[in-house]
Amino acid sequence: MQRKQFLRLMGAALGGAVLTACGGGGDEDLASSQATATDVATGTSSTVVEDLSAEEIAGLLFMREEEKLAHDVYVALGGLWGAQVFANIAESEAEHTEAIRQLIVAHGLEDPAASNPPGVFEDHELQELYDTLVAMGQPSLIEALKVGCLIEEKDIQDINDKKALVLDEPDIVQVYDHLLCGSRNHLRAFNGALLNEGVTYQATVLSQADWDAIAYSSMETCGG
Repeated sequence: MQRKQFLRLMGAALGGAVLTACGGGGDEDLASSQATATDVATGTSSTVVEDLSAEEIAGLLFMREEEKLAHDVYVALGGLWGAQVFANIAESEAEHTEAIRQLIVAHGLEDPAASNPPGVFEDHELQELYDTLVAMGQPSLIEALKVGCLIEEKDIQDINDKKALVLDEPDIVQVYDHLLCGSRNHLRAFNGALLNEGVTYQATVLSQADWDAIAYSSMETCGG
């Protein structure tokens, strides 16, 4: 899904919020994926940037900033509303963006988020998206939880899209699989928090059938 189209969809998903304001995640074993990238970076693998396709490179750079976006939005909304679910998932998202960073370093790429503080992104559309999402989460805790759901369903779609472009890079596939597992758990956590508030979330990015299949299934253990 194009990000501009996604921005339009968000308005409907979150009750017509104004768009002009511009993960408990089951990641306890993510270190095994990070170690794979670290091994490459320290010379135990011959993988170099020249081995990656343009699509694989673009995918890594995008996912680095998108995972950072999720982390930064959850920190901002957690500070606003004090709900523990944001703190828990923000910690998990920090592991996600670090795992992608290690892949970027391992494959000799320049990290787009190397020197950027929270809420700042090289990708201009992700910058707009961050500003929009934070604004959408400000009216109420329920709207903030909806933002969490929206981020996670978009994240799942985007990771799947980027993974489909990976040709022969098992280290990248392994990390993407870990991120997908964590994102499914994050989606379940936000959905559960909304249900506790008496709200049933309507999918915006995923199909409703795919949303329901994830949201109403058990938490996963995201092993190595």
